[in-house]
Amino acid sequence: MMKRIFYLFSVMMIIGSASCSSSAKQEKAEAEPVAVDSVQQNDGWITLFDGTSLKGWRGYNRADMPKAWTIEDGCLKINGSGNGEAGAKDGGDIIFDQKFKNFELSFEYKVTKGANSGVFYLAQEVEGEPIYKSAPEYQILDNANHPDALLGKDNNRQAASLYDMIPAKPQNAKPFGEWNTGGVLVYQGTVVHKQNGENVVEYHLWTDDWKKMVDGCKFKGVESFINIGGADHDGYIGLQDHGNDVYYRNIKIRVIE
Repeated sequence: MMKRIFYLFSVMMIIGSASCSSSAKQEKAEAEPVAVDSVQQNDGWITLFDGTSLKGWRGYNRADMPKAWTIEDGCLKINGSGNGEAGAKDGGDIIFDQKFKNFELSFEYKVTKGANSGVFYLAQEVEGEPIYKSAPEYQILDNANHPDALLGKDNNRQAASLYDMIPAKPQNAKPFGEWNTGGVLVYQGTVVHKQNGENVVEYHLWTDDWKKMVDGCKFKGVESFINIGGADHDGYIGLQDHGNDVYYRNIKIRVIE
């Protein structure tokens, strides 16, 4: 079963032909609740963002969609404030309004110079707390120009790493301005990060090793992070507003039964 799952994961990237341009006209939309069954494709993939609509997306711990997130030339773009994480009045992290448990997530991302963002999974909405305190983060970063690349331990804040915990190896992120393919597999506690066709991180949630890793990172003692996924071991997919311009496209997920 696991060999089949990892095989599916290795071929899951579907590369789109759309490109993003900063000169393109931006579109803004309010979040609309959506049942994933309504966007299920014949091949089993659920399209979370199709390049034309923000349907199903909303702000973390809010009902509407922050206006800093727009559709630009077929891409989901965070228009950064330049003031750090969620520093803009109209900014903030966003989630797709459906929880997932065992799944393969596929996406593409492109950073601008010095940009920082992240892809969250198994996220919970905890009132009064930021999303990163209840969700693992697939780091999105311009490794060459953002200072976070030099922080943490052993490069564990560089692109595709499990943020502040496990470095992505090999570190194969492309330079700013170029598209990267990314992916996350979650199956019964086993988690794999993928970047540009290679598995770069593997770890296991809810184990003694997981608890030791949490004790050694910035989330030590945070119960919602120790117990990622809550009682049901499921959660939201989220994207981070860290104050920089970042583009996403071809965001899809396949549920593993």
